[in-house]
Amino acid sequence: MIFGQDRTELRQMYVDAWRKARNGEVMSQLEVQIAEVIADHPEYHPVLTGKGTEESFAPEGGETNPFLHMGLHLALRDQVATDRPPGIRAVFKAIAARAQDRLDAEHRAIGCLAETLWEAQSQNKAPDEQQYLERLERLARGRS
Repeated sequence: MIFGQDRTELRQMYVDAWRKARNGEVMSQLEVQIAEVIADHPEYHPVLTGKGTEESFAPEGGETNPFLHMGLHLALRDQVATDRPPGIRAVFKAIAARAQDRLDAEHRAIGCLAETLWEAQSQNKAPDEQQYLERLERLARGRS
């Protein structure tokens, strides 16, 4: 597993990658990917340079967990790069063609990913890749 189960350790990876990127330090490929996602989200920079890594980010209070959000971007980018599940690369290309830009396309697609993961977690089963692709295909056709 690339990321550990420890929340503090996971969040520290983001902090370290961002610090290395800002300081021009040598980075692993994963750190480069993390830093690219962070660069796309300037609204999260204060969290990564302050004490935000210790916060809970309760959705009940209307808070977005920046680490979860950025993790979904990383997951989606990996899925598209590896075409896993099969067909996602073509579907994402269609979503991107309808979007304002790459980041807008990713934000649209990670909604489908988040919903699929939430369902899997709530039902205590593996994510349904077919259902996920169907959601993305509806999005690509302009329907949600």
